[in-house]
Parts: sequence; structure tokens; C-alpha cells
Amino acid sequence: MSSSEIGSHWFEAMADHMGAAYLRYTFTMGTVQEIDHIVEALKLQPGMKVLDVGCGPGRHAYELARRGIECHGIDISQTFIDVARASAPPGATFERMDARALTFDTEFDAVICLCQGAFGLMTANGHDREVLSGIARALKPSGAVALSAFNAYFAVKYHENATFDADSGVAHETTDIRNQLGEVKAVDLWTGCYTPRELRLMMETVGLSVSSISSVEPGGYGYEPPSLESPEYLLIAFATPFRR
Repeated sequence: MSSSEIGSHWFEAMADHMGAAYLRYTFTMGTVQEIDHIVEALKLQPGMKVLDVGCGPGRHAYELARRGIECHGIDISQTFIDVARASAPPGATFERMDARALTFDTEFDAVICLCQGAFGLMTANGHDREVLSGIARALKPSGAVALSAFNAYFAVKYHENATFDADSGVAHETTDIRNQLGEVKAVDLWTGCYTPRELRLMMETVGLSVSSISSVEPGGYGYEPPSLESPEYLLIAFATPFRR
């Protein structure tokens, strides 16, 4: 897919402003712990090939590559792709691509989509289903998926500064972001929020079998049962026969 064929998205303006400053936010500081858990949960081994959907500046791809696991990151933001490429270790590659129109076909041992990387940000008009379909197509028959999603229960209970639309399951908030110079910009965020039941049903429609859904937070991935008290869920799923 060429740059001219990639769709636009409101997230791009945010990424353009933040650039490498994105990596200063506290929610990005738990990369090593997150990848420790993902490697164990997905049974990843050196030499395997992973697709990182919505890779941002590449922090998860970097950590996988350092462990000998080849990782290809895609993101709709050219700014984030440029940041990721600038210091990429061997084994980590990056490409601008729209997650709503993934072009891969049975190429990867695993796919990760973490920290609201494309999935939750594409909820409007059913684009989250398009992202999931592309993820499923990208997997080898024995492939595995790790995907994080905002917890709908948590959003309703605790997001006092956000508006939650019960019909669409989308939370809207206005927040400030900073660039490398510390300059502040007010932006709007629209994020899809999900229940465990919804996530299981969505995975079934694309031929993925859910192994676990856990309550997690950035830098705190594990196997805690789903609850109302965690900001995110982490879903682990595996490809099932006859999914295509």
C-alpha cells in the first residue's frame, strides 16, 4: 500500500505533535515487563516473526528484536515510523500502513496490538473489526495474538473527565499532550472500550480462540481475572483451524 492509499486518522495530528516525546509518558515505561509476559504467553522463541500493529515509536518491537525475535511494526503515523526507524536495533523494521487495511497473509508467528495500538482507536464505524480481520489474516495457521483494550467497566466507573457513549462503547475526552520542547496542545481522544464478553465474541468472528483475558495496567501484565478495577484488559488468543 502506497502512502497515497493510506487513510487519514485523527491520531496522526497527535503523533505529529508528540514525536519522540511520546516515550517520556509514564505509561511507556513498562516495556520490558510487558514483553516478558507477552513472550511467555505467546510462547515466542528467537527466530520467530512478529507483527506489531499500531507500533507507535517502536518500543515493543525494539524489545522483541533485542531478544532475537524479528518484529515488523506498522503505524498510520509517519512521524512515529520515522522515530522508530531512527534507532531501530537489528531485527526491528517499520512501515507506514493503515491498520484498517492490512495487506499481510499468513506471514507471522504472532501479532501484538498493545497500548491501544490501532484496535481501540479504530472503533468508530466498526473499523475495529477490520483491524481484527487483518490481524487474523496475517497469522500463520499456528499463530498467536496479544491485544490490549480499554476496560468498559473501568471507563464508566472512573473516567470522570470523559464522556462514555453507551451505544457505541466509545469514550471521548479532551487532554493535553506535550512535544519535545514541552509545548502543550489540547487534543480530543476517542477510544473504544470493551467487556470481556465482547472481546471473546469479536475474536470468534475472525477465527481466533481466546486463551485468556486478564486485568492489566501498563507495566503490569499478568493473569489477573477480569475485573472492574483495571484500566485495560489483555487478551491472548490463538488461531483456530478453518478460520480462513
